Amino acid sequence: MREPETVPFGYQDVAPAEKTARVGAVFSNVARNYDRMNDAMSVGMHRLWKDTFVRRVKPRADERILDMAGGTGDIAFRLADHGARVTVADINQDMLDVGLERAGKRGIDGLVWSRQDAEELAFPDKSFDAYTIAFGIRNVTRIDRALAEAHRVLKYGGRFFCLEFSTTTWPGFAQAYDAYSHKLVPRIGEAIAGDADSYRYLIESIRRFPDMASFAAMIRAAGFAQVKAEPILGGLVAIHSGWKV
Repeated sequence: MREPETVPFGYQDVAPAEKTARVGAVFSNVARNYDRMNDAMSVGMHRLWKDTFVRRVKPRADERILDMAGGTGDIAFRLADHGARVTVADINQDMLDVGLERAGKRGIDGLVWSRQDAEELAFPDKSFDAYTIAFGIRNVTRIDRALAEAHRVLKYGGRFFCLEFSTTTWPGFAQAYDAYSHKLVPRIGEAIAGDADSYRYLIESIRRFPDMASFAAMIRAAGFAQVKAEPILGGLVAIHSGWKV
């Protein structure tokens, strides 16, 4: 795949290596307060979205699932409740450390924790029955490479599921959410985490992410079949899925 000259970092366009470094710094900064901020920003709704997401995955006992960008364990804990053998992967060690700490406090063992780059996974071909990624794909430097890697490490018949912010189509709600996210979320970040800039980037990254149809096309281009997009709140959040056949 050809190396792009620039990639989006919030509303800026930067060199790929610069985005990787800057995103890493953002998540190191927010790791300790990540889950508290998710609750504050979504008024707790992210928990319902994640519950719905895992129901769509339909994890089964003893199947192998790779939860990419899953650092703090929110999705992995839910998958493990169904008996799946989950590998939690994240490029950011600070996020993984928070997840390990949370798992210890909850008495959850049996998860595999692995520092991995979504664009260049260390796992062999056809290693997993399912691949999940929640609120992480938009922070990947080269999304097409991450999708290609997801396809590579899945077994034939394996399934891909992605939960990500998108673009709501509900009239009025889109404008209200836009005003809320740009004006209030950085202030919430400053109040709770002492970090307005990181949360300003996270909101900007949502605005730069492809809409549902465009992202679905990227998933198809990576080789997945039966690609679907399920909008939540008119597309504010969407669950994308596909199969390796």
